[in-house]
Amino acid sequence: MFGLSYLDISGAMGLCATGLLTFNFLLGMLLSTAYKRSVYWKKLPSAVQQISIDDLHNWTAYIALFFVVLHPVFLLLDKEQQFTWQQVLWPVNAPKQSTVVLMGTISFYALLLVIITTQKVIKKNLGFRLWKNIHLVSYATALLFLVHGLLMDPLLKDRPTDWLDAEKFFSECCFLLVIAAIIIRFRYYLRVQKKAV
Repeated sequence: MFGLSYLDISGAMGLCATGLLTFNFLLGMLLSTAYKRSVYWKKLPSAVQQISIDDLHNWTAYIALFFVVLHPVFLLLDKEQQFTWQQVLWPVNAPKQSTVVLMGTISFYALLLVIITTQKVIKKNLGFRLWKNIHLVSYATALLFLVHGLLMDPLLKDRPTDWLDAEKFFSECCFLLVIAAIIIRFRYYLRVQKKAV
């Protein structure tokens, strides 16, 4: 199929997940603020203001989870790489870059935790405070999956990271966006706390 290996497709699924999770993280940041009162939001076209950011945030999470699940499935189909299900689910003895693969696996479990606890019935039973504290795992999850993408050798040959590679550049841009969003969100938090005092 177009000369692509399963490893190439796995990498593409990972990049799709990276883009979607970054967008989802930014939407989550937006939802955690009073964005509808912002002068910038009010200047947007009414068609944009009609979009349910909450629904968009939820659906991008589900679609991203789909790509995250496909990412190792295609890796398992590539017989040359010799990954097993056990190594994907707990990769401490993975054949290649076990520490970096472990970062991806942990971020998958954290993403799953956040998505499961966001389901209405579970969220209601947890209560808002506990749910929010669990949801704060998203900050570490975002950084973890981005570091996984940055450090992983796309050919699984344990080569050093090529920071100028196009795939890495995409992950670098996503990483910078997330860091910038975290800084902006923290400054917003400090401003709100200062007004409350």
